[in-house]
Amino acid sequence: MRKFLDNIAPHFEKGGKYEKFFSVYEMIDTFFWSPPSVTHGQTHVRDAIDLKRVMTYVVIATLPCILMAWFNTGMQANTGMAGVGMDQVNNWRGDLMAMFGIAQGAAAEGNLLANVFHGFLYFVPIYLTTLIVGGIWEVLFASVRGHEVNEGFLVTSMLYTLTMPPDAPLWVVALGISFGVVLGKEVFGGTGKNFLNPALTGRAFLYFAYPAHLSGNSVWTAVDGVTGATPLGLAATGGIQAVEEAGFTLQQSFLGMIPGSLGETSTLACLIGAAFLIFTKIASHRVIFGVFVGMVATTWLFNAIGSDTNPMFAMPWYWHLSVGGFAFGMVYMATDPVSAAMTNKGRWAYGILIGFMCVVIRVANPAFPEGMMLAILFANLWAPIFDNFVVQANIKRRMQRNG
Repeated sequence: MRKFLDNIAPHFEKGGKYEKFFSVYEMIDTFFWSPPSVTHGQTHVRDAIDLKRVMTYVVIATLPCILMAWFNTGMQANTGMAGVGMDQVNNWRGDLMAMFGIAQGAAAEGNLLANVFHGFLYFVPIYLTTLIVGGIWEVLFASVRGHEVNEGFLVTSMLYTLTMPPDAPLWVVALGISFGVVLGKEVFGGTGKNFLNPALTGRAFLYFAYPAHLSGNSVWTAVDGVTGATPLGLAATGGIQAVEEAGFTLQQSFLGMIPGSLGETSTLACLIGAAFLIFTKIASHRVIFGVFVGMVATTWLFNAIGSDTNPMFAMPWYWHLSVGGFAFGMVYMATDPVSAAMTNKGRWAYGILIGFMCVVIRVANPAFPEGMMLAILFANLWAPIFDNFVVQANIKRRMQRNG
């Protein structure tokens, strides 16, 4: 690949045929290799953490969720096929697996490779659609404005893909990422100027515009004719008792072996990503712990109030943590450095608001069993207000100190 990039480089440099796309070439080149203009010796005390490194680390942090998405999607599909007596998927995926001798349906139960490969075939088309369509919009806006194409979209494309149901139609995927990139980011000036998370903006648009493709019992198992509710959907109607009666355990939910969106099912995978992001100081631990504290406190409040008609009032905090997209949103979406609060105290308030709103929407709003997406978007609007309060309070204290 290095040789290939060296051969095409003259076409992208100044005076070349594709000069205006040089920033795209440079992004690909520097994503895999260090740029030639690096500092050697002890010139600086420490190196700067630039946008490329931040985005690269976030992509690395999503790897546990990606791997779990492949495995769980394939496992859910093979289990569903076994339940209805199907031995092969009747489309190109089935033909491809048969060509390579990969087991399907009942024959794939307990087969790690078969489950991962099956899930991989559902993940790749959604991701490629997201990357191509969203990338076209990014390049188009960058070319018109004369800006460079940066690595920010790599994170947006990955997070957006992981929030998609495995059975989402590709035209829906393309429409959602177009809305998220154009109206959620580019109309405000591009990377660093958007006040809403673009991946969540696109997902929220699809949730309200095309609910049949993004919610319900028919979208979580990627096999035609096979349906199954998520644990959160069951809890919304029958509480934890309904979840346990359906055969879902807390351990399954924590590990991620339940129906759901591609990358949101495994709390364990999300926590591994959280540990990496906190260790590398890419994500704010204040936001993550703030979200957790807000969720636990609000859950205890509802547990204490109780309800004879709404079983969600009795849902324990550890179930809130492990079902739905709470863990994924807490780690990857709430910590977006652009749309989150910037001050330390503001980050605590921002995180606590997300945890509080998520539980309130899940428990008190019968229309939306999953509240994390709406809670983060709502908190995005409040983030600048929290920062303003903190800054003004600091100014007031300094004025009082200095007379």
